[in-house]
Amino acid sequence: MFRLSRFMEALRDGGPVAPRRRAAGPVVIWNLVRRCNLNCKHCYSTSADTDFKGELSTEEARAVLHQLKAAGVPALILSGGEPLLRPDLYDIAAQAKLLGFHLSLSTNGTLLDDHHATRLMASGFDYVGISFDGLRDTHDRFRRSVGAFDQALDGLRAARAAGLRVGVRMTLTEANADELPDVVALTEGEGIDKFYLSHFNYAGRGSSHRADDAHHAHTRVAVDWLFDHVWERTLRGDAGDFVTGNNDADGVALLYWIARRQPGRLADMRQRLVNWGGNATGVGVANIDNLGRVHPDTMWWHVTIGDVRERAFADIWSDRDHPLMHGLNATPRPLEGRCAVCLHRDICNGNTRVRAYAVSGNPWAEDPGCYLLDAETAEAPGAEVAG
Repeated sequence: MFRLSRFMEALRDGGPVAPRRRAAGPVVIWNLVRRCNLNCKHCYSTSADTDFKGELSTEEARAVLHQLKAAGVPALILSGGEPLLRPDLYDIAAQAKLLGFHLSLSTNGTLLDDHHATRLMASGFDYVGISFDGLRDTHDRFRRSVGAFDQALDGLRAARAAGLRVGVRMTLTEANADELPDVVALTEGEGIDKFYLSHFNYAGRGSSHRADDAHHAHTRVAVDWLFDHVWERTLRGDAGDFVTGNNDADGVALLYWIARRQPGRLADMRQRLVNWGGNATGVGVANIDNLGRVHPDTMWWHVTIGDVRERAFADIWSDRDHPLMHGLNATPRPLEGRCAVCLHRDICNGNTRVRAYAVSGNPWAEDPGCYLLDAETAEAPGAEVAG
C-alpha cells in the first residue's frame, strides 16, 4: 500500500529519512466467508449469494487467530464475500481484539445498518472500508444491483455516526477513471478522511474484464490528478489519509511528479520511496481464504502455499520451498522484460506479479499494468533538466 498523504507531508516538511522497517509478520487479509449479496463484475473471490461448503468453523477461526498471533501478524482485514453475512463475525472480532490485533473490515456497505454499525463499534473495529466504483449509475452497474450505491452510502453514514473510522475505496478501471474526482468529492463531502485508490487487478471475475483496465494514459492522468489534489490539501495543512494500491508504479510516478515541481527534493524523496519498499505480496501481506488456504495475497487464489487446518501459519509463511514464495522474497526479485531493466525496480519491487502471470503465464514477466513510459524506466527523473 502506497501512503500518498504521508509522502506529501514529507515533501512539505522535509526532515530526516526514516530507516526501512519490516514487521515481524505480514498484514493478513482474511476472507472469512465467500457468500455475498452482490455479484460484482470485478470480484477477485468470485463470490455469489450461496453458501460455500467447507468454510472454517468458529472454533477453527479462533484457533487461526492464535496461529496468527504466534506468527507476529500485527493487523487483520476481515473480508469476504460480504463479511457481515458471517453469523459469528462478532465472536471472531472479539477474540481478535483480545489478542491485540489492529482490526479492519472490508464491506460493500449495502448491509451496514445502524445495528451492525453499533456492533462493529462495540467490537473494537479500528477501521471500516466501503467500496464505491463511481457515482450512482456507474456503481450500480459495476455491482449489478440497482440501489447498491444508495445502500452503501447509507452504510457509510451509519458507520460514521456510530463513531467508527471509515474509508472509501475505489477500484480504477477504464469505465470509471473519469469519475475519480467525483468519488473523492463525495468522500470529502461526507466528512470521510481516508480514501483508497485501488488499481485494477486480473483475478477472479476480474480476470475476464482485463479490457476494462484503465488504459495507461488514463491511469497516469488519474494518478497525477490525485497527486495534485493531495498536495493542495497538504499545503492547506490537511493531507488526509490518501493511499493507493495494486500498482506500485505510483511511487515512481510520484518521483517524476516531484521532479517537475521540486527537483531539489529528488534525492531524499527517492530514498524515502526506496525505504517504503514497493510491492509486498508474499512478504508484508498475506491472504487466508474461506477454506483456510493461505495465498501470497488476495489476488493469488490460484496458488496455495499451505492450509491452516494442516500446518501453523508461521510455518507456512516462512517456508521458501514454493518457487513463487522464493521469488517474491528474493532481493532483487527475478524479474524479466521491461521490469528487469527498469531503473526504479528498487522502488516498486517489480510491481504486481499477478498481472504479469494473468497475461503471460509467467509471474516474473513485465507487469502489463505499469503505466510508466519507456523513457521513465530508463532515465532518472531530472536527468533531462541536468542535461
